Amino acid sequence: MNRALGKAVHRYEMIADGDRIAVGVSGGKDSLALLWALQERRSRVPIAYELFPIHIDPGFEGGFSNELQEFCGRMGFSLRVERTDYGLRAHSDENLENPCFLCSRLRRKRLFEVSDQLGCRKLALGHHKDDIIETLFLNMCYAGKISTMRPSQSFFDGRFSVIRPLAFVDEDVIRRFAREKEFPEYINPCPSAQNSKRRGIKEMLSRLYRENRKVKGNIFHSMSRARTGRLLD
Repeated sequence: MNRALGKAVHRYEMIADGDRIAVGVSGGKDSLALLWALQERRSRVPIAYELFPIHIDPGFEGGFSNELQEFCGRMGFSLRVERTDYGLRAHSDENLENPCFLCSRLRRKRLFEVSDQLGCRKLALGHHKDDIIETLFLNMCYAGKISTMRPSQSFFDGRFSVIRPLAFVDEDVIRRFAREKEFPEYINPCPSAQNSKRRGIKEMLSRLYRENRKVKGNIFHSMSRARTGRLLD
């Protein structure tokens, strides 16, 4: 995992000396693996950077913010917890949008705000290779456009960047890594957790991957080899 992370960090020049980097920590295996890997990497590279983990609690009953805060403390971090009602608002009758879309948008906005408060100009998120592929298909199927998440993406006229150091890492690799490191497994209390459109796309892609092991790599590489002249105007 470290090798793939390092490849992404170098190729997209994600981290520079003196960076203050906010890290979005959901409590899942991906964000915990990202936080662990970025911390471990600091001891091996000739640049200095600081990490500031942030957790946005969506407000559901049965949340795990306190447990996550304690775990991050054992890793040597003071986790910033933002307690919100975003999940409840997204699933209320007042919301006419997709619950996942609204909740994600609100959480991302708050991550930007807290990062700014902490003096961080970069926000690291735990999206991996599978997430990037799934987002491509989600956008094609449900938004009618060909696009996905970039490994490094600037916002607000370049004043802020979102980086995804796990962009080249397969989810299976992260899953094995999380088991080896004995990361805690928290139960997601979100009522849409098992019924999201992303889960449907993931199941569809899994069937393709089982039929031909080259499919995932071909899809991933195709995103950097788009022949726009052969698409519709």
